[in-house]
Amino acid sequence: MSRIFRNLVSEIQTLLIMNMNNANYCVILAGGRGRRLWPYSRKNEPKQFLDFFGCGRTLLQSTFDRFSRIMPKENIYVCTNAEFSDTVAEQLPDVPAGNIIAEPVSRNTAPCVTLASVQIYQRDTNARVIITPSDMLVMNDEAFATNILHGLDFVADNELLLTMGVKPTRPEPGYGYIQVGEPTGTAGVYKVQSFTEKPERDFARMFMESGEFYWNTSLFLANVRHLGR
Repeated sequence: MSRIFRNLVSEIQTLLIMNMNNANYCVILAGGRGRRLWPYSRKNEPKQFLDFFGCGRTLLQSTFDRFSRIMPKENIYVCTNAEFSDTVAEQLPDVPAGNIIAEPVSRNTAPCVTLASVQIYQRDTNARVIITPSDMLVMNDEAFATNILHGLDFVADNELLLTMGVKPTRPEPGYGYIQVGEPTGTAGVYKVQSFTEKPERDFARMFMESGEFYWNTSLFLANVRHLGR
């Protein structure tokens, strides 16, 4: 029975790989210092490089695993600080060396995403790209993958930046909030009315109770042509 099961899993994995869209790319942001989780997360070993949930894989490795199931491994890029590039290479041996973008000096998100986008554009002018943090907790990988693939399909034909939100379950002041605006005509996709970063708890409660706001996941999707503008 176990042999049959292993063979079935292998066949399913093969089918998934065959059905992957080679135009899908991912940029993982792994240059943070994890200061908010000190002392567990330290300067020389921030949280993305730790097995934070005791699952046998670090947060960075779990993020890589999540995306390598839905796109080719060679289409995954990692942006980090130069001092962490060896750690990234050690933890993610399946990522080509040229896909690890090491910044000599931290300049937040825009410069490293721009550089990754240029490299991706040189490979595929029709690429669809998702930019993701390296430290997310995802409880339902199947639903997550479905939403990501739908989002990538959407941005392929639309010149815009798509962000993904999560319905809040508590008035959390430590998260960013996205206010939903007008519908776009595509089910589940809306214009953004406003962004609010880490509101006070009373405002967070108002946001949650209004039903108009979602937690900001910091997931952003676009076609590579739009990212280069």
